[in-house]
Amino acid sequence: MVDVDANAPIGVFDSGVGGLSVLRALWRELPGETFLFLADQAHVPYGPRSLEQVRGFSEGIARFLLAQRVKLIVVACNAASAAALHHLRATLPQTSFVGMEPAVKPASESTSSGVVGVLATPATFQGALYASVVERFANGVQLLQHTCPGLVNQIERGRLDEPETRLILEDALRPMLAQGIDRIVLGCTHYPFVIPQIESIVGEGVRVIDPAPAVARQVRRVLEQHSLIREPQRGEQVDPETRFLTSGDPPILERLLFELLGIRRQAERVTWDGEKLDESD
Repeated sequence: MVDVDANAPIGVFDSGVGGLSVLRALWRELPGETFLFLADQAHVPYGPRSLEQVRGFSEGIARFLLAQRVKLIVVACNAASAAALHHLRATLPQTSFVGMEPAVKPASESTSSGVVGVLATPATFQGALYASVVERFANGVQLLQHTCPGLVNQIERGRLDEPETRLILEDALRPMLAQGIDRIVLGCTHYPFVIPQIESIVGEGVRVIDPAPAVARQVRRVLEQHSLIREPQRGEQVDPETRFLTSGDPPILERLLFELLGIRRQAERVTWDGEKLDESD
């Protein structure tokens, strides 16, 4: 890492608003930091897209964030992490990246029934990262997988409690419950926003694992390793400053910021020009 300012923001990106679940955990873990959050809502969802396409989007976003002088980039998207994390680290070796890894390890280590459910998008299941996690940590554990078609779009529309959202979740979870799951791994950053729905379906005997707090702790470790952490100063108000960008419609992101996080903030538009992102006028 070269010429990085400890006071620079942390870049966070996702295909849409799912990464807000990670941003929320980062705010709690790192109250002294500033953040730049980018939602690529022009291309959401990433999950059904090819790995090559997601890799291209991710590199374009990473280069844009680096042009904004961020000190670290959080790939707050499981599909982008699966498709592009290795590529980003190889292509931009002077940059620290923290990505999403399906929480198969803690689920496998803590399961009593030996049966674990994993909810994720096709791009995550197809990626080498997921296969590596399964190979390393899921020995002797039965993994039941479901892609929850349509769930990301429901969350992007703020339809967390609608009957259609519940039907999607029941279609995924009822067969898993019948086979004895006692852990559910959320392999998409959108899915923590429907944890109340999931818990009402699976009941108290099934633990739902949200990876966001562990990702936030990893970001802290990386910053500390490079002496780049910015702790709040005595007397400083602990309210992480965050700039919100979207390649979609800013009013939509602003509405979802309120519906999902309970905050009212202004969002700015960025536009794609081929493989590059540019700030809109």
